[in-house]
Amino acid sequence: MRCSAKGCQADAEWALLWNNPKLHTPDRRKTWLACDEHKQSLSDFLGARGFLRDVEPVSA
Repeated sequence: MRCSAKGCQADAEWALLWNNPKLHTPDRRKTWLACDEHKQSLSDFLGARGFLRDVEPVSA
């Protein structure tokens, strides 16, 4: 699995679970994957919009 950051080809280490409360039911979770380098920037992007719900390690 690859990182969701634009142009990144690194293996994903983290699952960023999110939802947009204007579009999704409260229990719905969408997933972006992140490498260690992009974990913070993707988390910040989702967090600034109030979408980030949880960050978990990607299981092998």
